[in-house]
Amino acid sequence: MSEVKLTAETRTEFGKGAARRIRRDSKVPVVLYGHGADPLHLTLPGHDLLLALRTPNVLISLEIDGKANELAIPKSVQRDPIKGFLEHVDLLLVKRGEKVTVEIPVHTEGELAAGGNLLEHVLNALPVEAEATHIPESVTVSVEGLEAGASVLAKDITLPKGTTLAVEEDAVVLQVLAAQAEEAPEGEAAEGEEVAEA
Repeated sequence: MSEVKLTAETRTEFGKGAARRIRRDSKVPVVLYGHGADPLHLTLPGHDLLLALRTPNVLISLEIDGKANELAIPKSVQRDPIKGFLEHVDLLLVKRGEKVTVEIPVHTEGELAAGGNLLEHVLNALPVEAEATHIPESVTVSVEGLEAGASVLAKDITLPKGTTLAVEEDAVVLQVLAAQAEEAPEGEAAEGEEVAEA
């Protein structure tokens, strides 16, 4: 798991106007919370934070105002819906050796059985518990040869050492659906045909 070092500054201005000014300076307003401590309001460099957040559940080492080093993981990320830039990020304070519950992406490999079957991701991310400094980036599941009607349950997925499920063992993660031919609903004319009126 990668650890990214970022330099943070505490912020004293709040509200929409202050947030806009922070973003205009290519920084992002951030709140750091956890372990019963008062939330800490920070600003982080926008570009560096954006790059760090490309890794799911990235471990961020924060140097705050040139001194305190704190470890955190992203808990909530708000982006501009049109331009995609970071508007606000919540970070959760963690300690080395501490267990945290996170969601890790589920990737698949292999080909389904012949017949045009479809693979449905019931869960795109798998809830797991892992040590804060050893959170897996993702899990990979083989779907090689799976037939229509087959399912992959949470308990069927091999997790890295030190990682446990944080979801019911029988939760369906992936399922294979039979391909269905598209039929025009009854009473509707096929394209180009006219419906004769009685």
